[in-house]
Amino acid sequence: MKTVAVLGGTGNEGPGLALRWAKSGKYKVIIGSRQAEKGMRVAQELNERLGHDVIRGASNEDAVREADLCVLTIPYSAHTPTLTGLRGALQGKALIDVTVPLKPPKVSHVYVPPGGSAGQEAQAILGPGVRVVSAFQNVGMTHLAEDASHIDCDVLVCGDDKEAKAEAIALAEAAGMRGIDAGPLQNGVVVEGLTSILIGINMRYKVKGAGIKITGI
Repeated sequence: MKTVAVLGGTGNEGPGLALRWAKSGKYKVIIGSRQAEKGMRVAQELNERLGHDVIRGASNEDAVREADLCVLTIPYSAHTPTLTGLRGALQGKALIDVTVPLKPPKVSHVYVPPGGSAGQEAQAILGPGVRVVSAFQNVGMTHLAEDASHIDCDVLVCGDDKEAKAEAIALAEAAGMRGIDAGPLQNGVVVEGLTSILIGINMRYKVKGAGIKITGI
């Protein structure tokens, strides 16, 4: 059984994904945080929801070292410093980057960062020794927190490494969604941008968790 480290897993998206992967029984899960104590606290809260201790908490760096797969769930403002600090530990691993380059206060307006996308910037920071995949940006945290085993939303997966993309698609399926190969990492600029569009839809239509579905497959 592979171990997944959810880095920055104490925020909005991380706990929901961690809970779903743990419930699937297909992965061992570690919640990573800048402060190990915070990771342990959130892990314990999730274990209480599960009814048994299957999720562990640790510092981000320790979580990376123990993991087979790493998933980054942090705000864009923390993206560069977090990846810079973890660059050495991440070498040789696959990193699924969930980061969306939102630019407050206009988070419903698409912002294209200097590096093209958060995923491309992550790859540039980490170098060729890390296989970066961009995924899970278009899934609302409200859906991840639900008890329902299935989420009616597709996960668009962008990356340049086929094996790493397959791992991300398997993670999507374990979390109750359908993973779709959306092409190379550079395509992530569109997928990340869709998040701002979905935020705007939520605001205008007074809904929570608008998502993406691919038809015809």
